[in-house]
Amino acid sequence: MADDSIEQHHLHKVGKWMPADHKAHKEWLGGIIRKVDENEEKTLHPVLEEFKQLIETNTRVYMLLTGMFKEVPRKKPYVHDPTGNPEIRDYSHFLHVLNHLLTTAPTWTDKAHRVGLVGLPINAVLDWPMGTPSGFAALLDPEINAMLKKVLNVWGDFLRSPASADVLNDSSHGWFGATGIRDLTAAAKVGPMAASDLQFHDLFECDPSAPNHGYKSWDDFFTRKVKEGIRPVEDPEDGKVIANACESKPFRVAHHAHARDRFWVKGQPYSVLDMLDHNDLAPQFVGGTVYQAFLSALSYHRWHSPVTGKVVKAYVVDGTYYSEPLFEGVGYPSMSQKEIDMAGQVTSQGYITSVATRALIFIEADEPAIGLVAFIGVGMAEVSTCDITVKEGDRVNKGDEIGMFHFGGSTHCLLFRKGVNVSGLPEPGMAENKPVRSKLAVVS
Repeated sequence: MADDSIEQHHLHKVGKWMPADHKAHKEWLGGIIRKVDENEEKTLHPVLEEFKQLIETNTRVYMLLTGMFKEVPRKKPYVHDPTGNPEIRDYSHFLHVLNHLLTTAPTWTDKAHRVGLVGLPINAVLDWPMGTPSGFAALLDPEINAMLKKVLNVWGDFLRSPASADVLNDSSHGWFGATGIRDLTAAAKVGPMAASDLQFHDLFECDPSAPNHGYKSWDDFFTRKVKEGIRPVEDPEDGKVIANACESKPFRVAHHAHARDRFWVKGQPYSVLDMLDHNDLAPQFVGGTVYQAFLSALSYHRWHSPVTGKVVKAYVVDGTYYSEPLFEGVGYPSMSQKEIDMAGQVTSQGYITSVATRALIFIEADEPAIGLVAFIGVGMAEVSTCDITVKEGDRVNKGDEIGMFHFGGSTHCLLFRKGVNVSGLPEPGMAENKPVRSKLAVVS
C-alpha cells in the first residue's frame, strides 16, 4: 500500500457497515479514544472487570491479547496519521474504550466532508489488531469468544433500552438526519419500486410525527418491519420458485460444494460440514449448490422462508465474533501480504460462514424437486445475535418470517442438495439489493 490515497481512502466496505473513506473511520475512532482518555472516569463495567480478570489470570489469554496490540506495525498508516488520530496500544486501553462504547449506539460520522456510517464500532476498534498473528489466534480462542459474547450481551441490553434511541434523531450524525434518511430510503427502494417517490415512512412501520419515528430503542428501529404490501411474495403458489430469504446483494454462487475445504485461505471456498456444524443432515448438501448474499447496514434485517414446507431443525451455533482469515493481515506467509487489509473481516464473507456465530434452519420443502433446503444466517462482529422465530415441527409458507438479526447482520446462505437443479440464481455485481421475498431462482 505505497499509495497514500489507498491508505486514506479505502474502497467501499462490504455492506456499508463502515465509512467508504477509511480516513473518516480513523477520525471517528480518534475522537472516541480522545474522549475516553480525557474522561476521568476509570471504573469499568463489571463485565469488563471480568474480562480484565480473565486476561490477567490466564497466561494464554494474556499472551494473545498483549500480542495482538504489540504486533500492529509501528509505521504509517498504523501510527498517528497527519490528523493526529491516536491508536489503542494495549488491552487496558482497549477495555476502557469498550467501557465507553457499551453505552453508545451505532451512529454516523458528523464530518460534513466525510460523512459515513460507523455501524460496527467495536470492529472499528479492532481494525488493526485483528489482522495480526496473535489477533488471529486470540479471536478464534473459545474462552476469549465466550467473554466477548458476555460483553456483546451487555451492549445488546443497552441497544434494547430507550436510551439507545437518542441516535434516532435528525442531526448530522443521526439516523434520520439528511444523509441517514436519504440512504435508508434509497436502500429500501429496490426492485419494482426503485424509481418511485416513496419515502421511509411509506416503506416501513413507523410514526414520523413521534420522537425517534416512534421506535422505542435502536434495536426496535433496526429490526423494523416493512409495511404490508411493500414486499409481496412473488409466485406464492408455485412450489418450484425459490423466494429470496433476505434483502441482500449476491456475493457468490458455488456448485459442487466440497464436504471439507480450506476455507481459511484466499478464495474462501465453502466447507459444507463446517458451515452446517457437522449436523447429521449436512452430508445431503455435499456436492450441492451454495448461494450467498450479504446484507447492508441500512436494510431490512428479518429472514423469510425460501420455500413452503416443514421446519426440520432450527438452532444457533455459537462461534467467533471478530475472526478474520490470516491472509488479511500481517504475518501471512506470502511476500505479497505485508500489510493489514483495511476491509478485514467485513470482506471475509466466505470464511465466516464456517466459523462465526450463525443460525441454522433446515426446511423440508413440500416440492419434491427441492426437498431439504438449509438456511444459514451468519452474524458478523457485534452483529452476531441470531434470533430464530420458528421451531422444529413448524409449518411455514414461502415468504413467512423465520427469524432476524439483532443489532445488525452480515450475510446469509441457502444450500441445496446435490442433484437439485437450481437455475436463475443472481450472480455478484448487482448495483442494489435484491428485494426480500422476490423470485430468487427456479428448481426444475
